[in-house]
Amino acid sequence: MERIKEALERARQERQHAGGGANGTPMPRGGVVPAQIAYTQTRHAEVSSEFLREKRVITGRDPDTFTDAYGILRTQVLQRLRENNWNVLAVTSPGGHEGKTLTTINLAISLAMEVGYTVLLVDADLRHPDVHTYFGLEPEYGLSDYLVSDKPISELLLKPAGIQGLVILPGGKPLPNSAEMLNSPKMSRLVEEFKTRYPSRIVLFDLPPLLATADAISFAPYVDAALLVLEEGKTPMHDAQRATELLKDTHLIGVVLNKSLSAPNDDKQPGWKPPQWNIPWSAGVGKIRQWIGRLARRKG
Repeated sequence: MERIKEALERARQERQHAGGGANGTPMPRGGVVPAQIAYTQTRHAEVSSEFLREKRVITGRDPDTFTDAYGILRTQVLQRLRENNWNVLAVTSPGGHEGKTLTTINLAISLAMEVGYTVLLVDADLRHPDVHTYFGLEPEYGLSDYLVSDKPISELLLKPAGIQGLVILPGGKPLPNSAEMLNSPKMSRLVEEFKTRYPSRIVLFDLPPLLATADAISFAPYVDAALLVLEEGKTPMHDAQRATELLKDTHLIGVVLNKSLSAPNDDKQPGWKPPQWNIPWSAGVGKIRQWIGRLARRKG
């Protein structure tokens, strides 16, 4: 697995030194990064702002504490990516229904709002693909159709209308052998294509839960870094510990403590009341231990 990752990295560096991207696409020179990508072939999909609000998907049009929370997350994620020259990030969680997909979607939209960046959001939860449902879309095809039937990627991408800079690759039909598909040479080549085609593009993968299947751990070597979503009051301590152990060979850049009932500095704000949907961001993996310790004290 490590040899495959090293080979992919060498190929990427060779292309950069040669001055070209995947498929011969010219790379910007002199540090000049295009502000926007022209979506001349990508299908545009109408999405309802009201539907997005119902699904708790940020639109960027209604500044509030919820949007601001993702703005803080965006800033810290961008810092980690820039520091390491990374642009491919996977988001996962120990178990199911802990908020990873919604976190991935809102982080993607928040990143796309940043000037100078575009975002490709890939639904790689091939057992239960549902990114499209948060946008009220019903795509006929998706990533699984590319992997199984060679459906061209250009025919699968969707550009949600009204959300500048964001393109979605839906998951497509559920696959019972999703771990094998995500770990296939075809998938690794696709990730490399996404990684190098546009230097101003950030690629986010919504992965299946870590502890439910082998999918996420099989795919992890192909991404630059990972983000772990935990749900306070739900994610068991041993599941959080086991998840970090499984990601020990991946650059785990941080943890999102979803649905937290406390704020990052709540000790200094005795009169503060938590919002219903708060997303504290822990910048370091070591913060997990702090959270686990806090949860242990509550249970004790």
